[in-house]
Amino acid sequence: MAQRSENSMVSVALLLGALLASLPLGVQSIAVCYGLLGNNLPTPSSVVKLFKQNRFDAMRIYNPNIDVLNALRGSKISVMVDVANEDVCQIAEDPQAAVGWVRNFIIDFPDVSFKYIGVGNEIRGIDTHYILPAMENIYNALILAGLDSKIKVSTVIEFGVIGTSYPPSAGAFSSNSILYLGPIVQFLSNTGAPLFANVYPYFGYINNVDVIDVNYALFTSPGTVVTDGEYQYQNLFDAMVDVLHSALEKAGGDNVRVVVTETGWPSAGGLNATVQNAKTYVEKLISHVKTGTPRRPGALETYIFAMFNENEKPTGVEQNWGLYYPNEHPVYSVNFNGY
Repeated sequence: MAQRSENSMVSVALLLGALLASLPLGVQSIAVCYGLLGNNLPTPSSVVKLFKQNRFDAMRIYNPNIDVLNALRGSKISVMVDVANEDVCQIAEDPQAAVGWVRNFIIDFPDVSFKYIGVGNEIRGIDTHYILPAMENIYNALILAGLDSKIKVSTVIEFGVIGTSYPPSAGAFSSNSILYLGPIVQFLSNTGAPLFANVYPYFGYINNVDVIDVNYALFTSPGTVVTDGEYQYQNLFDAMVDVLHSALEKAGGDNVRVVVTETGWPSAGGLNATVQNAKTYVEKLISHVKTGTPRRPGALETYIFAMFNENEKPTGVEQNWGLYYPNEHPVYSVNFNGY
């Protein structure tokens, strides 16, 4: 995750004035992202223990770190593992590299509960043309291993791939992004895999503070803010996810669901980045996603970003998304066991 300009949210903003998840991560489960960009983080075995203590039933990791995978053995934590961006090109160009990746990081860990493989995280520019071939090669490697029905293959997009964002029913991928996402959506439709998306109301808000009320981004608006035909939106998260649903439908992916692979709120380092706001967002989020969005009701699989504050990220909000400090003390108190 990196801070970005959500230009596509401007059109939403101009009209504002006029984890959980299916594992079947049912509504009792919470999914959390576990990043490693810190030089003071707990050992992976301690992190797995902390996940289990909090009943966090699903984890996203951003590369197949061997120490983390070993710590996950026998834990029964459902795992989403990414193919790192720097490896996507080789895997796209060499099917045997995909076979080796699956062998080394999936097959060799039979006691790790893999659920998803994310091929690349928010890949942009010319490298986007490697994504689908890499996904296909990983998928074919899973077929060879007899794991294609157990582990779904997709890629992680940022909200910036959206070209039209208001109203949510008009959501569409941009003219540039549809060139590579269109075939990817067809692959997902054919294989029964979801689209992974990082969804950050915080960035939509801070880039449009004059017209987006913070309560709309924090799930605390007292009533409907946006009406879109039969659908009413009381929070920006729902609007953004339904924009993605609409974009998928226009790209021929009516049967493709969205998995929110990152969302959260920073506790320091930026505008309205406070401990109280971060606590409010996470508490409201984990309760809210049990019911889904106006366009697609039902539990919405969602990963909270992130487990820890990571001190090797850029200074500012980037270092302050954690549920926990590296010393394993909570940044704010949330009774996760109650969800």
